Amino acid sequence: MDYGKFKYESAMKAREARKNQAHTVIKEMKLRPKIDPHDYDTKKGHVVRFLKQGDKVKITIMFRGREQSRPELGYRLLQRLASDVEDLGFVESSPKQDGRNMIMVLGPHKKKTEAMAEAREAQAARKAERQGQAATSDESVEDESVAEAPAAEAVAEEHPAEA
Repeated sequence: MDYGKFKYESAMKAREARKNQAHTVIKEMKLRPKIDPHDYDTKKGHVVRFLKQGDKVKITIMFRGREQSRPELGYRLLQRLASDVEDLGFVESSPKQDGRNMIMVLGPHKKKTEAMAEAREAQAARKAERQGQAATSDESVEDESVAEAPAAEAVAEEHPAEA
């Protein structure tokens, strides 16, 4: 057996195995207790995107000054966020007060590898769709140029001095 061939094949198998692996990433989103509704929606959108990608999300609420005496505001905000994204993720660790911060961790329902596979399929579908649109637009450009050619010949016949 050829040792070089064996070494190459084992390297390719290892590379393929690494390609399918996914390491868990914890993304962090920081909020304040008195957050504006639009800002909340923006932050929630980021959390949704992270969970769809298969990442865990650590949500931190930072309390300052007098806000520290009202931790229930932060708790309610975290519960609201958890209920808004419950179709994509679950509460991995419930809200806990840690000094000036309150922390909660959300985990995705689907694994990172599944999310990566879905993303690859969606990207391939978009690419195929774009290629299909490009092919149809090329055909329409050819149809227009064919339609314009007889009109140009007719103009040349009417005015022979210009041609």
